[in-house]
Amino acid sequence: MDHTQQERYAAAAQEDRSAVRNRISIPATLRPSGAKSLQTAVRDLSLSGFSATVMNPIAPRTMCWLTLPGKEGALPAKVVWWENGLVGCAFEHLLEPADLDAIMTRWNRDRR
Repeated sequence: MDHTQQERYAAAAQEDRSAVRNRISIPATLRPSGAKSLQTAVRDLSLSGFSATVMNPIAPRTMCWLTLPGKEGALPAKVVWWENGLVGCAFEHLLEPADLDAIMTRWNRDRR
């Protein structure tokens, strides 16, 4: 995918949330800006973002960092919404399709 295609895809994924969501349950760590890390469970994951369990509200546009098991480094994201104990976030940079596949493959293998 060339740079122009990536930009168009990124805009579409953020504007109409067109990225395919993979329903899962992965234990992870989420650190909102200015707060301590908290344990969470990622409920769905896509190239453009994720939703996760978070009991206390987090304001939209808050920066946060998601750390997934087996994934080196935290993934920066911005909160889009919080409702009834779930937070929805958009990644600052789209995940690479190969990275998403690796996460899903590893998690599915680990659940067996």
